[in-house]
Amino acid sequence: MSTISTMPIPSLPVEPASASVAVFLPYGDHQIVFRGTSWEAYESLSRAQGEGDHVRLAYDGKDLEIMTTGYIHEKLKALTGKVIDAVASWRAIAYVSSGEATLNAAEAKRGLQADLSYCFDPEKVRVAGEALARGSMDPADYPRPDLAVEIDVSPSLVDRPSIYSALKVAEIWRIRRDRKVSIEHLQPDGSYAPAAASRFLGIGAEEIEGWLTAEDVAREDAWYRRLNQWAMALGPLA
Repeated sequence: MSTISTMPIPSLPVEPASASVAVFLPYGDHQIVFRGTSWEAYESLSRAQGEGDHVRLAYDGKDLEIMTTGYIHEKLKALTGKVIDAVASWRAIAYVSSGEATLNAAEAKRGLQADLSYCFDPEKVRVAGEALARGSMDPADYPRPDLAVEIDVSPSLVDRPSIYSALKVAEIWRIRRDRKVSIEHLQPDGSYAPAAASRFLGIGAEEIEGWLTAEDVAREDAWYRRLNQWAMALGPLA
């Protein structure tokens, strides 16, 4: 697993009166939060970050969280991604995955990296597909996602819901360490409320949870074959 020491970290300007650092080491995830950090410091660190190092940043307008993810976190992320891919594929739902891409709302001075993120809106799918075809490296060429997945193995030390609200992400899936699943939809007032099912895939939290807690989940070959059979039987999204 990567560690924060592998990253080139620029100096973080903070307000002396409010600066503090909290470190937690639960379940393999390592977290550090810098209180009273500037947007400029977050942007600088985000630009310096390497890809594929399992380091996630989140900035809620005042505090900066740096997290390195452990085995349980990454395993739950991979399994959830397979559920989404199988259901979307067999239900013929067009989508584009943006994975852990950095998502910034510069106008609100907030940003983060979701565990997984997806576009389902047809126009967003078209725009993202064209950008990918061009090989664009400009984040501005890619639309903000409709669905984000949060693996909540360790509680966040910043206000992540406010970041997603600023990004106008319509739906969030939260996967806890005990593999309990919740689905939340963005409300007109910017808050998130529990929902019975995904508006994009038409499956409920209990169905997702069932696949994450299945007895054969440790045997991914057999588990994945069953997952695809189930997804194929769902039929087209009504």
